[in-house]
Amino acid sequence: MTDKEQDAGRETSVTPIDARLLDILACPVTKTTLRYDAAAQELISDKARLAFPIRDGIPIMLVEEARSLEDQEGKD
Repeated sequence: MTDKEQDAGRETSVTPIDARLLDILACPVTKTTLRYDAAAQELISDKARLAFPIRDGIPIMLVEEARSLEDQEGKD
């Protein structure tokens, strides 16, 4: 079982992200600001069309871990 599969099975609690941290963080691809989606516990890069997960209150800023927002477009 991969780490990603193990994380998917964990129950995550909604932890608000510190506004100061959000001001400091930038998209690793585009270097632009990120938008916080509290319901999905993700940091969104609108320019890169990527959603970076937040696990246990820690933003995972790895492109390999990010979810493509292109996948969501066809479902809306």
